[in-house]
Amino acid sequence: MTNGEDEQPPSRSSQIVVVDDQPIFRSALRQLLNGRSELAVVGEAVDEREALDLCRRVRPEVVVVALRMPEMQGLAITRMLSRELPDTAVLVMTVEDPDCLCEAIKAGAAGHVLKSASSQEIIDAVCRVAVGEAALNQAVALGLLRRLLDETPEQSESTSFASPSPLLQVLTQREVSVLRLVATGRSNQQIARSLLISASTVKKHVHRIISKLGVSDRTQAAIKAIELGLLGERDEQ
Repeated sequence: MTNGEDEQPPSRSSQIVVVDDQPIFRSALRQLLNGRSELAVVGEAVDEREALDLCRRVRPEVVVVALRMPEMQGLAITRMLSRELPDTAVLVMTVEDPDCLCEAIKAGAAGHVLKSASSQEIIDAVCRVAVGEAALNQAVALGLLRRLLDETPEQSESTSFASPSPLLQVLTQREVSVLRLVATGRSNQQIARSLLISASTVKKHVHRIISKLGVSDRTQAAIKAIELGLLGERDEQ
């Protein structure tokens, strides 16, 4: 598990729901995740309707969604869960498709893991989103940052020369510094080393940032910051 050393282990297992239209894969993923004491798969779903009904009932901490299901259901499920159950983190399972991943993150996903990933990589990704970390490695995060900046060039440029957005004005200078590092894919421990503060302090800052920006998780906080023009090319370094 990759949470910081200052963070305490959860008092109970994080509840997981698995959404995939392939029964063999669902079964394998259930067995893999249930092999960890801190994780518990509490249900499976095969489509959008089943996924929403199940998640409304059990309110899991994490939903693992196969993105490439028929009729783009993976994206629809991600979008609906992000809107209706903001306390539930969505981890999408993808193939190596930057466009598809970018759409999933904009739809509300907290992170992603490749379907071809190793068992340990899948477990690590689920554990990360379960404790509020983003399951995006730094290279992937930087690629998404560049892509999203390219999609909103005029807004980013105009905001940098205008008065700050009222939404950003609610953040302290320290929270802005933390948010910039979050957006480049850094973990709480990495941010702590950069800012010379403890990982537990970083975690508190991240929780406050998420609350103040009105988003569901740290990944969506970074997306919101990009939309508001807070980040620029120099933040990619």
